[in-house]
Amino acid sequence: MNNTLNKDRSSLKSSLFFIIPSLMGIILFIFPIKFQGNITIPVAILSNLLANILQNWLTSIITLTVCISTLISIIAKIFKPNFIVKSEFLNNLFNVGPLWLLARLIGTIFCVLTLFNLGPKAIISDITGSFVLNDLLTILFTIFFFAGLLLPLLLNFGLLEFFGTMLTKVMRPIFRLPGRSSIDCITSWLGDGTLGVMLTSKQYEEGFYSKREAVIIGTTFSAVSITFSLIVIDTVGLAHLFIPFYLTVSLSGVIAAIILPRIYPLNKIPDTYYNGQEGNADESVPKGYNSLSWGYEKALEKASENSDIKEFFIDGFKNVLDMWFAVLPVVMAMATSALIIAEYTSVFQVLGTPFIPYLKLLGIPEAAQASQTLVVGFADMLLPSVLAANTITSEMTKFIVACTSVSQLIYMSEVGGVLLGSKIPVSFKQLVILFIERTLITLPIIVIVANILF
Repeated sequence: MNNTLNKDRSSLKSSLFFIIPSLMGIILFIFPIKFQGNITIPVAILSNLLANILQNWLTSIITLTVCISTLISIIAKIFKPNFIVKSEFLNNLFNVGPLWLLARLIGTIFCVLTLFNLGPKAIISDITGSFVLNDLLTILFTIFFFAGLLLPLLLNFGLLEFFGTMLTKVMRPIFRLPGRSSIDCITSWLGDGTLGVMLTSKQYEEGFYSKREAVIIGTTFSAVSITFSLIVIDTVGLAHLFIPFYLTVSLSGVIAAIILPRIYPLNKIPDTYYNGQEGNADESVPKGYNSLSWGYEKALEKASENSDIKEFFIDGFKNVLDMWFAVLPVVMAMATSALIIAEYTSVFQVLGTPFIPYLKLLGIPEAAQASQTLVVGFADMLLPSVLAANTITSEMTKFIVACTSVSQLIYMSEVGGVLLGSKIPVSFKQLVILFIERTLITLPIIVIVANILF
C-alpha cells in the first residue's frame, strides 16, 4: 500500500511539474491579451516595462554589451584562454569564425559611432544606425532578457513533447515538420518572430530539429507580431481594414509554408543534426497508447528530468547571454548596412525593376511605384509601407504592398539579422532566395483578395 501511495505521489508531482510551468509558458509566450489598446503577449509587456525603466541608460548598456562581445571574441580567437576553450558554452559563444567576428566588429563600430553621434551621417542618421540602436535593439535587448530567462518554461517541462506527439499527423504531411514545431509556429505567429527564432535555435542545438527543419521553421513561421502588423496597415492609412488585412497575411503565409519546404533551397538542406549529433525527436507511438496518452507520458518524463529550480535559472541565463552577445552585434551590423543601402543608394529601386512586368500581369495599379516597395522590404518590413504612403495613391495597391511586406517575412533589420546571428544553419544567399520566392508566391494570393475587397 505504501508503494502504491508513493507511486501516486510521484505521479502527482510529475503532473504538477508538467502542468504548472507549461501553463505559465503558454500564458507568457502564446496567450494574446489586450494591453493599453494593443493586442500583445505578456512577455512583450514585461519587455516594454523594462525598456521604460532603463530608457535613459539602455542604449549605453546595449553598446557596452556589444563591445564586450567583440572584445572577448577577439581575445578568444587570438589568445584562446583556458576558461573559454574548456567551457563548451563560452567556446561556442565567443570562439566564432572569421565572418562572424567581422560582423561583431562592424556591429560594435556602428554602435559606438551612433551612441556618441560621430562619423558619417549615413551610419548614424535617424533612418539607419540611430533607428537600429534606439528603436530595434532596445526592443530586442529587453525581450531577449525575459524570453531567454523564461524560455525553459516552454522547453523543459514537457509542453513540446505533449503537443508534438498529438500534432505530428498535422505538421508532418502539411509542412514537413515535427509536431513539436507547432509551439514554435504559434509563438512566432501570435507573439513575435524573434521569440520563435530563439525557440527554434534552442531546439536545433538540443537535437530536436534537423538542419532542414530548423531553417524551415525559422524562415517560414517567424512572422511579426499582431501589434507590428497594426503599425504596417496604419502607415498606409488603411487601419480600418486590419481584419481582412491580417486574414490575407495569414492565408498567404500558410500557403507559402506549404509550398516552400518542397522547393529549392529548403528541400536541398540535409536532415542532419547540430554538431553531428543524433536526432532526439522520436515521433512513434508505442502499442497500448494513443497520441494523447503517449504525449502525456512523454511530457511527464520530460518534466521529471527538470525539477531543479537552480538549473532552470542557469539554463535561462545562458539563453539570455547567447542572445545578447551573439545576436545583438550581428543585427546591428546587418540591419544598419541594409538600411544604408536602402536609404542612400538606388540598389533596391534597380532590383525592383524586373518585378514591374509581373505586377502589370497581375493587374496592380501603379506597378512601377509598387515595384520599388517589393525589394526594399528585405531591408526593413516597415519601409515598403512608408514608401507606399508617400508615392502611391491607389488604396488597392497600398493594401497589396502592406500585405506583401508582412508576408515576405524575412527582413534584415530584425528577423533576418536574428536568424543569421542564431545557431540556425541558414546563409545570407538562402535568405535572399527565400525572400524572392515568398514574394512571388504570396503576391497572387494577396492580389486576388485585394480585387475582391476593392
